[in-house]
Order: sequence, then structure tokens, then C-alpha cells
Amino acid sequence: MNDARKDTFIGLYEKILTPSKNVCRKEFTFSGYSYGDVLELAAGLKKTLARHGGEKNLCLCTTNKAVTAACVLASLAGSCNLILPYAFSAHAMAEMYDATGFNFAIADHPEEMPAGVEIITPRPAAGENINPELIRNPDEPFLSLFTGGSTGKPKVWSKSPRNLLAEAFYLKKKFALSDKDLFVATVPPYHIYGLLFSVLVPFIAHARVLPDIYTFPQEIISTINKHKASVLVSVPIHYRAMKVDNLSIPSLKAAFSSSGALDRSDSLFFYKKTGLGATEIYGSTETGGIASRNISEKTDSWKVFDMVSWKLTGSRLSVKSDFTSPEMEHDEEGFCLTGDEAREDRKNRFVLLGRADGIVKVAGKRVDLLDVQNKIKKLPTVSDAVVVALPTDKGRESVIVAVVACSLTGTHLKKLLMDMLEPYAVPRRIKIVSSIARTATGKIDRRRIEKLFLTETK
Repeated sequence: MNDARKDTFIGLYEKILTPSKNVCRKEFTFSGYSYGDVLELAAGLKKTLARHGGEKNLCLCTTNKAVTAACVLASLAGSCNLILPYAFSAHAMAEMYDATGFNFAIADHPEEMPAGVEIITPRPAAGENINPELIRNPDEPFLSLFTGGSTGKPKVWSKSPRNLLAEAFYLKKKFALSDKDLFVATVPPYHIYGLLFSVLVPFIAHARVLPDIYTFPQEIISTINKHKASVLVSVPIHYRAMKVDNLSIPSLKAAFSSSGALDRSDSLFFYKKTGLGATEIYGSTETGGIASRNISEKTDSWKVFDMVSWKLTGSRLSVKSDFTSPEMEHDEEGFCLTGDEAREDRKNRFVLLGRADGIVKVAGKRVDLLDVQNKIKKLPTVSDAVVVALPTDKGRESVIVAVVACSLTGTHLKKLLMDMLEPYAVPRRIKIVSSIARTATGKIDRRRIEKLFLTETK
């Protein structure tokens, strides 16, 4: 590692872990925790975990943004490895426990925790317990995130301090976010997009965040207007929900969307009603942010972030940046292959053409169709199954459907799947058949399968 780069990041650490007295007095969560309170929670967590020997893996199962920030600070200060879940359900917790063997948790719903996991309640301690001399190496993983767990074995991606902090500082600078801003979010802080945009970016900007997660359209609009929020962090499904006649939020200076592409009509409605184009962020848990676009630019192509290099490998998009997870495979030039196909556009932009693998987006969550299909095949009396995704009018969003050869009823089959999968991964439509026609090579007629559902999913 280059010493100059290391020193730069140690300087960033020290700025985050040793804020000035003026910063400590500022609010982090609106009418709630100050920056000093967050630092003291981090110090208390570090003190509590120090009483335990061995490796400490802390699963963060909370929507509390101040507690989330404190856990990140404590982990950066070397107290534990931090694990962020993809869901809080009992079977999601069990899958993640099997994958990591986490031994501690901070949980809003402790009853869902596997047996043997110790639940910690954060208690404040003197901020001096956060010793900046004991901070982690900026390129060693300190945080693990899960994706696709409901569709089979959960995929674990780790992040180093450089991965997260470099991206957070870049986003703050690129979008001119400051201590004058108030953030409102419709996404939880335990997903990578929510963690970055509703916790880390506002924290390093010394901004304020509204503590709750707002999901209903009038709730989002009234909350922004009541508190004169300046930054909205949301997802496509909520922009669609805000297609209402009384949409007016004059205090906003920036609106972000991620976890899937915005439908053009939803984006255009928001732009016409507010005069503010929603900035879409393209990337993934493992790649970090890659590019952005805004309907005000009058193009569907994506503008690559300044800190990201990119190229096409065949038709596949490959990227190189400080944001990518250590587990990603790199070619000899340091580029990582994404799961998306793309074509080059002018002025360092690209157009996305679709997924190159079996991963689709449903309600902003990633679902692996092959894993869903394999789980169905393991159920009683099932002799064959085919799972496909049909496009909708919601950008890159999809509807999952399945054709299953079995003696179960559709209702019984859905009930079994609800016990195995997160709700968004359960096929919306299921056709029960006696057999599924395949070619001699085992292939299916996808067009024929799609026709079975086409009229029902429109």
C-alpha cells in the first residue's frame, strides 16, 4: 500500500473519530443524538466488547441511524467486525449465523436471534475510549454485507475502511453536501445504499438526519415540508408512490434514487412537479457506486464517477475503483467484471443493456432465479421447475413467475416457499403442470413459458 494513500486515510479516520467540540455539540439525528452522543455510544460499545476475548463479530440488526453510526465508528476503532444483514427474519438470521458464526448482536427484535448470540444494548462511555492510534489498516476488511440470502446460500461481501470512506467522501464532495443539510430517507441503514446515503455521507458532512424511515407517499412529502429537509434518499418504488397531484417539496436541493433504475415516467413526473431531477446512483454492494444520471441531462446513459475507471469486456461492463469489495475477481489491469451488459455512449458514458446472469431486481432487492428454482425442486412431489423473470414497466424491476411439475396445489406450494424465502423472492404467479417440455439438451422454450403468464402480469 502506498504510504501517502495510507496517511490520507489515517487523517480521515482521525477527523471522524476525534471530532472538535463544536462538531460534538451539533445534532446528528434531528432532535435526538448529537455527534458527541454517537461518539460516546461508540466508546461504550468498544468498552463492552473489550471485556470479551477472541474475535468479536457483531451483527447490526437495527434501523437506528445513530446506533448504526456508533457501531461503524467502534468497528473502525478495532473493537469488532461488523455484519449487516439483508433482512431481520428468523431464517435470514439463521442463514447469516451459519455463514459467519457471529457471536454478538444489536437487535431491534432480539427474539429472532439464533441461540447463543449475546444481545448488546449500547451504553455511552467517555469518548476518550476511542483511541485513534488503534484504528484499523484502511485496506483490511472490517464490515460484511449480505446479498441474495433469501434465494439460497447468502453471498457475503466485505468492505474495507477505504472502500466505504472513499466513496462517502467522494459523494459528499460531488453533490456538495454540507452541515447545512437535513437528510430524509425511505430506505433502512442496514443496506449499503442506506448506510452510505443516510448515515455515512451525512455524518462526514456534519449534517443532520431525520431518525425514522418514511415509506408512505404523503408521509414522505409532509415530513420533507414540515422539517424543510434538503436531501431525499429514496428508491424507485417510492418515487412511483409519490406520483400524486400535491407533490411539492420546495426545500429539497438534492434527491437520490438507487436499488434499480427509475421508470422514466416516474422520474419525469417528479422533475416536472418539483423542478428537481432525481439523481440515480448505479452500482451494487460489491462494486460500490459506479455512475449516476439525472433526467435533467436528457439522456438515458450513465455518467461514470470521476474515481471510477471502466471498460467493456465483450459486452460486459468492468470497473476499477477504491470502492470494490476485496472478494471481487480482478483482471491483470485491476478491473472487476460486473453482472451487467452495456454499450459505450459519448462523453465517458454508457448505456445499460440488462443483466448478463440470472440475478434480477424485485422491489429493489436482488434475487437469484436459479437458486429459487433449485429450492422449489427440493420440495415434496416436485419433479421439475422453471423460474423466469418477466419485465415490468418499472425500469429494471421484474416479476418472478414459476412453472412447477408437482402434485401440490399452488396455494400449498406458495406457503412452503414463504417459509423458505423472503416475500419478495417468492414467485408472484405459479403454474402447476404435469410435466415441463424440454429439448433433448434439457433446454426449455422460454417464449412459451412467458406466454403462459403474459396476460396475467400486465
